[in-house]
Amino acid sequence: MKFAIVIIENAESRRQIQEDRSTYRKKIEGWMGQQGQAGVLVGGEAFETEAVAPVTVRRDADGAPQVIEGPFAGDAETLGGYIIVEAADRDAAVEIAKTWPNPETLEVRPLWTAA
Repeated sequence: MKFAIVIIENAESRRQIQEDRSTYRKKIEGWMGQQGQAGVLVGGEAFETEAVAPVTVRRDADGAPQVIEGPFAGDAETLGGYIIVEAADRDAAVEIAKTWPNPETLEVRPLWTAA
């Protein structure tokens, strides 16, 4: 079963990135390598958060789309990216997420697969 591990950046992870991006990235690359060797890593991407600001599109009460421009730098938490893993069940996916080496909050969600 496939699961998305959604990476939610917080003040501490942003502080670590600013302090020493190289060390921060090496931890992630090492973790990704371990998951790849374990055969559970399907893929993943980091969201671009510096060069291009995020945008939110939502419907108002009348159903018309509203565009809200970023950046949302003042937000306590922001989406940082996602990782797709293959796991036997939710508990196994949570165990994978618990090994994440950095201070982000992680949300584990099962992926729906079309028949």
